[in-house]
Amino acid sequence: MGRAMMALIIPDVLEESCATRQALERLASKWRVLIVYALLAGPQRHAELRRRVAGITQKVLTETLRDMQSDGLVLRRVLKEDPPQHVEYSLTALGKTLQEPLAAICAWALESADRRQPGAAG
Repeated sequence: MGRAMMALIIPDVLEESCATRQALERLASKWRVLIVYALLAGPQRHAELRRRVAGITQKVLTETLRDMQSDGLVLRRVLKEDPPQHVEYSLTALGKTLQEPLAAICAWALESADRRQPGAAG
């Protein structure tokens, strides 16, 4: 029963119209995943995020945050309107739901790294 039931709920990710495929394409950017990880610690300003996410440029960070806001994953809150403007970013409720799947990917990465070690079973 398990396999037959699984076959019914696995989406056809190869189809362009598949919602799962669209979600995977949105999250495929390493920057998005790293920003989610950074924001799991709580709300942060742009400069804090740039320091925490090593290697990201200011331009890419800004564009990625904008896209993530459009996708409903990130909330942008203006703390101070007057120049210099202070803005804070946080995960939305939807963005926070990525914590568990990302934790599973981390666990898989650690486990597969152990298996790649010389002399490891597998």
